[in-house]
Amino acid sequence: MPTARVIARISLTIICGLLLAMWVYAFGFASRESANRINDTAWQERAQAHCKTAEDQRFSMQDMSKMDPTDLNALKLKSDIVDRATTSLETAINLIAADRPADAKGQALVPLWIADYRIYIQDRRDFAIKLRTVSKRPYFSESVIESVPISEKIGKFARENDMKTCQPPFDLSA
Repeated sequence: MPTARVIARISLTIICGLLLAMWVYAFGFASRESANRINDTAWQERAQAHCKTAEDQRFSMQDMSKMDPTDLNALKLKSDIVDRATTSLETAINLIAADRPADAKGQALVPLWIADYRIYIQDRRDFAIKLRTVSKRPYFSESVIESVPISEKIGKFARENDMKTCQPPFDLSA
């Protein structure tokens, strides 16, 4: 009859063997393909170009001057800039949405990404409205989907598909 010590050793050996097998599988055999990665590189390049145009437009609108967060005129000017910047972003997303990727995975994932982006765009529109209707500059708050900020979901898809300029801008966070 085995003693408790022998049973403990056998149990620990089995557990260590299973952990070793898991790590061997993870590093040696598991797929390294991202769940977000699509295979239509031509589509990715076109999307990147649309986003780059929108990014350039947003950068041309930057106003780095110091702003009094209680100045109603400054808040209105800021809201106008936010609206124009959001329109440039929305135009890029509309162009991307009209251009379907060639691969099946892209055709499945891109509409979800576009839908998330539209939520983010609406968050920006709501922020512009707040800037026009409050007496002190509010903080930009974005939607959270499944406990993840919408910008993180959008950004992860863009990063994993080599579309750096398609990541959501963080021009409203400061």
